[in-house]
Amino acid sequence: MWSVPPPSLAVAAQSHDATRVDHPPALQETLTTLLTAHPGALVHTLPRNSPLYPELPATYTSFALAQDSVAVTDYYLLTALQNARLTKDAYEIELIRRANAISSRAHEVVMRVLGQAVKNGLRQGAAAADRPLLPGEWLIEKEAEAEAIFVASCRREGAVHQAYLPIVAASTRASTLHYCCNDRDFAWGPVSPHDHRNTASFTTSSSLDKQILPQVLLIDAGCEWSNYASDITRTMPVGNGGKFTLEARAIYSLVLEMQHASFALLKPGLHWDEVQLVCHHTLIRGFQRLGIFRSGAEHTKEAILASGLTAAFFPHGLGHSLGMDVHDVPTVSKPTDPISGNIVILGEGAKPTVNEAKWGHQSLYRYLRLRRPLEQGMVVTVEPGIYFSPHLLGRAKAHDSSFVDAEVLKRYESVGGVRIEDVVVITEGGYENLTTVRSDVEWLEGVCSGVL
Repeated sequence: MWSVPPPSLAVAAQSHDATRVDHPPALQETLTTLLTAHPGALVHTLPRNSPLYPELPATYTSFALAQDSVAVTDYYLLTALQNARLTKDAYEIELIRRANAISSRAHEVVMRVLGQAVKNGLRQGAAAADRPLLPGEWLIEKEAEAEAIFVASCRREGAVHQAYLPIVAASTRASTLHYCCNDRDFAWGPVSPHDHRNTASFTTSSSLDKQILPQVLLIDAGCEWSNYASDITRTMPVGNGGKFTLEARAIYSLVLEMQHASFALLKPGLHWDEVQLVCHHTLIRGFQRLGIFRSGAEHTKEAILASGLTAAFFPHGLGHSLGMDVHDVPTVSKPTDPISGNIVILGEGAKPTVNEAKWGHQSLYRYLRLRRPLEQGMVVTVEPGIYFSPHLLGRAKAHDSSFVDAEVLKRYESVGGVRIEDVVVITEGGYENLTTVRSDVEWLEGVCSGVL
């Protein structure tokens, strides 16, 4: 009465790709039959006495597993399952494709709601005062409103769950990688220095001529489809008529350049560290073009790489494996050397030293979630970003670095952060992008300004 009844065996057999579906009491008989047919068999189990995995009651297993001819180990099965999850078959890829298509449309819905307000000059409270606003009249002036529209779009298409907590960060909050508060208004004005009206009515009044200031809105969100995840990030312009500022456009274009440089490399056999390195090379060239990094004989790309300074602007890994979990599966995404136990790093094996002239400072690889060669069938995210985090820039003493023009850097800090993330599957000859929402500047500004 209080809950939905569990599925019948027939229904469960239709929805799960299993040889046989039965109730737990049938397990003892099944094990006994198999072990009789295969005497001396080695039985593999998930780690026992672990809070991470459910333990089958001894009632179902003790009789069969207590036989003298049966050996039981929990050493191999988990690793085998996790390695199997790194590559996806055609059925799994189609589920991930569906999740990405739904999430891509949800990102575009948010953009088009923003653009509709710019095009039509809509203001909150424009509807009749005696009824609530209808979905077609909704505006986005807060992070929470953008999140609500994204999630609603996914649920309208049958995707009940999000793969992770959405990240919806406006203005300089986009410099926080896993910002998930999603509770702030967009930066707006006019507010004079003597406007001490810090009340709810001041921010929600329909009579206030609220002007959204130029800023970015970073949305990192994706739904699940039949337990398989998507993971997409788009950074879009807000205010300024739906157009990026000159500084934000320059940073966005550079992040897009980093992503395209990564795409050009993807193929089976390529070590992920090499793609990470290319992103840092691209960032340095871009910052030197913009004047944020100095150029010249004393400010070479190799010297900047060896200093680790770029990690203050691009601190995270380029991407991660994706599947039934949004990070799928972390424990085998960074393989260890079987002899030393060290993580295999930088495409050069488990060496105690790193050639910084070639690979740059080790801090460039500190937070990578994927550190192994790509394989056909792997599904990974490609998500470069550039951030102007006060904490990271201060820790790196970036403003005092001889490589940095501090005055130029200050002009870009108000951008906050930009990240662009797509999901790709590695194919025999390269990759296929499963994310369908566009990210080129002209289209993005056209949609967010209401022109397209």
